[in-house]
Amino acid sequence: MKIPVNEQAPVRARGSILVHAPVETVWKVLTDIDAWPGWQQAVTAAKLEGPAEEGSVFRWKAGGLRFTSRIHTAEAMTRFGWTGRTIGASAIHNWRFEPRDGGTVVLVEESLQGFFPTLFRPTFQRQLEAGIRTSLAELKQAAEQRG
Repeated sequence: MKIPVNEQAPVRARGSILVHAPVETVWKVLTDIDAWPGWQQAVTAAKLEGPAEEGSVFRWKAGGLRFTSRIHTAEAMTRFGWTGRTIGASAIHNWRFEPRDGGTVVLVEESLQGFFPTLFRPTFQRQLEAGIRTSLAELKQAAEQRG
């Protein structure tokens, strides 16, 4: 990744899942940022400013918060990552894709730092871990439906 997660951040989480869909499908679902509200329950708005490539900015809303993010890594079918900011917090979010047994293993990791993640670490840790599990499950469902 062009920007790895912050291993010193107060809040970090990782997860993985096997998706029974080709890596091309999984990649397309995740990188079609404008379509996120259609398959991610927590995301109520998402707008990519330009193509899904390194340096592009997208703005989105999830859980009642507004985020501004910038894509830092976009290696087709392999790695996708972004940084993001909202009030009192910043994040580094990275995804990897590994074709396996006719499907795709998706690995994700995220770190959160800033005033609020530091002050409310246990709450942010629980929320991030739950969010990672939910995002993986929702991506799996969306990609497998497209097959």
